[in-house]
Amino acid sequence: MRALEGASFPNGYPAWLGAGVLAEALLAESTGAGEHHSMRGYFTRREVLQRAAVLCGAGFACGQDAPRFSTEVKVVNVLATVRNGTGSLVGNLSQDDFSLTEDGRPQTIRYFVRESDLPLTLGLMVDTSGSQRRVLDSERGASMRFLDQVVRENKDQVFIMQFDSVVRMRQALTSSVGKLEDALAYVDTETMRQLRMRDGGGTLLYDAVGLASDEVMSTQSGRKALIVLSDGVDHGSAGTLKDAVEAAQRGDTLIYSILYSDPGAFGMFGGGDGKRVLERMSKDSGGSFFEVSKKHTLDQMFDLLQEELRSQYNLGYVSDKPITISGFRTIQLTVRQKGLVVQARRQYWAHR
Repeated sequence: MRALEGASFPNGYPAWLGAGVLAEALLAESTGAGEHHSMRGYFTRREVLQRAAVLCGAGFACGQDAPRFSTEVKVVNVLATVRNGTGSLVGNLSQDDFSLTEDGRPQTIRYFVRESDLPLTLGLMVDTSGSQRRVLDSERGASMRFLDQVVRENKDQVFIMQFDSVVRMRQALTSSVGKLEDALAYVDTETMRQLRMRDGGGTLLYDAVGLASDEVMSTQSGRKALIVLSDGVDHGSAGTLKDAVEAAQRGDTLIYSILYSDPGAFGMFGGGDGKRVLERMSKDSGGSFFEVSKKHTLDQMFDLLQEELRSQYNLGYVSDKPITISGFRTIQLTVRQKGLVVQARRQYWAHR
């Protein structure tokens, strides 16, 4: 985390080269393996056990009815929201209302809680490329109001990251709304001098999501979400859309994307299929997609997002199939009641 704070990652930064090593070390840390080397150094056995205690306290011992798991048991967490036919959130379901499969095999849900009051880790990801220049003031103002309403100091944590032709951490994880508001004031598009130095600019959307997931969210426990404010157009990332989505899935992180575009930014040629990109990021990670328009303001989109974050279910299960080879496994979460739609991630990273 210290390496990220205030740092810039230039176009072509190999964000994915260290991701596997980092993910392996962090996952080993949470499962009680011995000493592993990563970009953050060595973890001793004592540090591993301390980290496991934190994970159990934050993720699995939050309710009286929550089961206790040993540090050797790998619990798969699934965050979900449920809506009815009119699109309204449904928040009164019980554990027996859900059924879950992994790679087509039924699984037993062993942990269930409504997430209305549990700690939250958020990453606010702001597109500061040239195409966002005319909407950035609105984004800053709405973001400040959202954070002021959502962040509970000493309970929730938020970081702010901006991306254009570089990816920059503006504010590391903090519970201080004041620090976040101060950092937002410095979120801005590139200057002409910076554009000349960086060969005309870019939009490293995929790299930013991958970096935030691999190097920030993967070290956190509990509920985690990235909020991406962008027009969805990537230009210059070393990684792909698939890389970005899988990084979020490995980090157990939801992506809530808000499409906010300047119709005149790309002229008569348009800006590509940014909407499809953001929709896929959100759907595949288990988050939601929102679109700002003349009828739906950014503040209204933030209100909907806030309501959803406080209306989640958290389900946990232990796979019936031992992990012999690391890889993604498919999850399907459904409800027994007809007419309800479940929103949850579709796969998770099973780490050996």
